[in-house]
Amino acid sequence: MANLKYKSVPHNHASFLAKARTRTGFAEAYESLELEYNVAGQMLKARARAGLTQDAVAERMGTTKSAISRLEAAGRHTPSLATLKKYAQAVGCDLQVRLVPQRRDA
Repeated sequence: MANLKYKSVPHNHASFLAKARTRTGFAEAYESLELEYNVAGQMLKARARAGLTQDAVAERMGTTKSAISRLEAAGRHTPSLATLKKYAQAVGCDLQVRLVPQRRDA
C-alpha cells in the first residue's frame, strides 16, 4: 500500500451554506437530503482524522477511488449498511445506526 499523506483543503461550510441558501429552492432541497449530508460529512471527517486519501480507503476496501468519491457525495448514491461498515472499518471507525423516536408535538 502506498504511504500517502492526506492534507485537507480549507473549507468554510457555514459561509458556503449561507451563500447557497440565497438560491431559489436550495433550502428545501438541502433539508430533504439532511440525513445524507450528515452521513457524508461524518465519512469525510473520519477519513480526514485517519489521514487517508480516497485512494487509500479504496485500497483498504478493495474498490476504486471513484467508488469512494460516489460514497462521499451526499445525495448521489445510497450505500448499503454493508458498504458503510466496510468504509468505517477502512477509516478506523465502528458503524453505529440508531432509530430515534420522533418528537410528538402536543
